[in-house]
Amino acid sequence: MPNVADTHIVNRERVQPTHANNYESAHGGIVMKWMDEIGAMSAMRAAEESCVTAQMSRVDFERPIPIGDTARVESWAYATGRTSVRVRIEVAAENPRTGETEQTTSAYATFVAVENGTPVPVPELTVKGEKCRKLRDRALAEEPDRE
Repeated sequence: MPNVADTHIVNRERVQPTHANNYESAHGGIVMKWMDEIGAMSAMRAAEESCVTAQMSRVDFERPIPIGDTARVESWAYATGRTSVRVRIEVAAENPRTGETEQTTSAYATFVAVENGTPVPVPELTVKGEKCRKLRDRALAEEPDRE
């Protein structure tokens, strides 16, 4: 069975002028694309199947990522349903010269495991060890109300 730590992914994208808006920072749509892609990778590790985005909520843009900085995109699965995987996604601006980071964007997403376009069951996500517990608790601490 997959565990939370198995789904933890960190990726980086250098913000180029082609990624920018009129304010010389990363366009929000580009940042969301990166978040969706990395979030899906975490979901697929948890589901052990291909996954599609079902919803994204609480997308909070706290500050811009300037051209030349690196967008550090981090995601992990923290809970599963019958066919779904809930994922926390966080983005930080990272100075490529110093490695200093500053939180810029965050979201929660739900992905559904599919095979030939049909939802399929996912395994239970386990919490083994301190890293798993910290990641899961970090995600649950700010998770939007679920109905």
